[in-house]
Amino acid sequence: MTRARPVVAVVDDDPRLLESLEDLLESAGYVARSFSSAASLLVNGLSGVDVLITDIGMPGMDGFELRDQVRKAHPDLPIFLITGRHEMADRHRAQGISGFFRKPFDAKALLAAVGDALRNREMEGNHDT
Repeated sequence: MTRARPVVAVVDDDPRLLESLEDLLESAGYVARSFSSAASLLVNGLSGVDVLITDIGMPGMDGFELRDQVRKAHPDLPIFLITGRHEMADRHRAQGISGFFRKPFDAKALLAAVGDALRNREMEGNHDT
């Protein structure tokens, strides 16, 4: 029996970054689902999503607000925040997430962090036996 590939949802209002992250994640064996806004992710739902990567600075609902909304429904979902801003306040507001990356970020570091989060989530799920 083959295990399904993990699904990573990516939310960013920059279409070039969405495409780049989608290519990166799929080349690493993940299924990437791209969304241009927090609202489009929430409308489509988080069913089947194993990891969320979201930009902080987006029009409408920003990444912090999205994180808060997702946490209510899926408190164990690994969430990574990415940003092009360099404000220390962002790092402080990013508490309670799986990772925080500033653009341009190291692709290998992001993939390693996603892999670690998925392994940790899987190990926590196996403790139920």
